[in-house]
Amino acid sequence: MPRYRPHVAARPSWRCRACGAAWPCSPARLALLGEYREDRIGLLIYLATLLSEAAGDLAGHDGLTDRFLTWARAR
Repeated sequence: MPRYRPHVAARPSWRCRACGAAWPCSPARLALLGEYREDRIGLLIYLATLLSEAAGDLAGHDGLTDRFLTWARAR
């Protein structure tokens, strides 16, 4: 049986350690939405903190706000 590998960011590239996609990848987003199901503001604060860290590592990359925050806003 395959072992589950969590979809977490590899720094400083901010690519997923499990699938190699730009983090947060789709599985990571689903996991974060489930983990923060009752605390959307907490999720946004957590993601904003990671966005700040990623901005330092990925200086010059466009679309970081969409990548880290826009998908998680309340619907």
